[in-house]
Amino acid sequence: MAVASQIKEHMDVISSDKKTVGKVDHLEGADKIKLTKQSSPDGQHHHFIPVDWVDHVDQHVHLNKSGADVTSHWQHGRQ
Repeated sequence: MAVASQIKEHMDVISSDKKTVGKVDHLEGADKIKLTKQSSPDGQHHHFIPVDWVDHVDQHVHLNKSGADVTSHWQHGRQ
């Protein structure tokens, strides 16, 4: 999980089709990225995406899924 160690708070999360899908709140365990509520489309829920979806990390977290795939398959919670 070398990729997980590169993920930092407030990084933009970018889908494979170049859409910003959120901002990193923090890592939830070793396998999930928790996105900020403020970056959520509804502004009321945190969304979670698997670290397995990360393609690479530079100044942003780049995913190997399209924006539509991400938003249709992410998990959400109120934490």
